[in-house]
Amino acid sequence: MKRETTVNKIISVFFTVLSLAWIYPMVMILLNSFKQETAITTTSAFEFVTPENTAGLANYISALERQGFAAAFGYSLVITITSVVLILVCCSMCAWYVVRVNNRICKAFYYLFVFSMVVPFQMLMFTLSNMATVLGFNTPFNICFIYLGFGAGLAVFMFAGFVKTIPLEIEEAATIDGCNPIQTFFHVVLPIMKPTYISVGILETMWVWNDYLLPYLVLDRTKYKTIPILIQYFRGGYGRVEMGPMLACIMMVIIPIVVLYLICQRYIINGVVSGAVKG
Repeated sequence: MKRETTVNKIISVFFTVLSLAWIYPMVMILLNSFKQETAITTTSAFEFVTPENTAGLANYISALERQGFAAAFGYSLVITITSVVLILVCCSMCAWYVVRVNNRICKAFYYLFVFSMVVPFQMLMFTLSNMATVLGFNTPFNICFIYLGFGAGLAVFMFAGFVKTIPLEIEEAATIDGCNPIQTFFHVVLPIMKPTYISVGILETMWVWNDYLLPYLVLDRTKYKTIPILIQYFRGGYGRVEMGPMLACIMMVIIPIVVLYLICQRYIINGVVSGAVKG
């Protein structure tokens, strides 16, 4: 018993140190977002904010006044909302159908979805870029269909795991009461899958909101820029990077997602555990 207590303490210390290592870069970004440019580019970057090196809210004001910031924020918001909603609705219905029909074709589709999670994006990105241009998926209003393809693997896997835990008798009772398959799904199955909906929604939101590579490859950057793309354009004369406004912009992008994750963290855990009861 004493040995187990010692092991648990060692594990706790290890993960505490590991957590601090992950948090440290974010803390440094936060501190430097309030500093003057000269303090960020010198050894003062590792110091706390002082009256001598502080810039107050000037960096944040500069980032907000940056040409294209409002548009980039709007594009990121549109892409995130449309992509996540499309993934949740389509993948939950797909997972429900695959689990309930459970024939060879459905099993093959399920394993294809699972296999898609291990396919590196680098294998597809050049072909995908050309295909998106040909099909007209290079705007913030229809790039959601590409995100649906890349996000379907994880979403179908999690939804399918949860659907297997739902008693079939509940759906049979709804059918006896006169519900067709669409009504059964939206009125009976969907409310039961709420924990997994929240889990998948948060995970996909974090991915789409912070994604840089896919919009950079697909979108027409002369017209559309998301927040991650806009960050690289914080440059002054002669290619000098404006570190203060850039770090302030990074913080304004990170904080909403971090707050959302902290608020909904317990739902993520519940959703993952619920879907893991049956394989």
